[in-house]
Amino acid sequence: MFHEYRDEVTALKTHDAHFAKIFEEHNELDDRIQKIENGEEMMSDMELETLKKQKLRLKDEAYAMILEYRKTHKA
Repeated sequence: MFHEYRDEVTALKTHDAHFAKIFEEHNELDDRIQKIENGEEMMSDMELETLKKQKLRLKDEAYAMILEYRKTHKA
């Protein structure tokens, strides 16, 4: 996630515990969703949709934090 912001992600994961937490939660949800979609884990469509929405909220929050970091750390 956010490969084009690799430097910012690394800095935020190192210095911002909240960012590190939401980044990890996003990755865990991504792994779980993939397992469900591959049939390795069973879940209703509604539950899967809820997980996807949670993942998207985390991604949006992380992206906002990256943009804020760039604004304050890049000239």
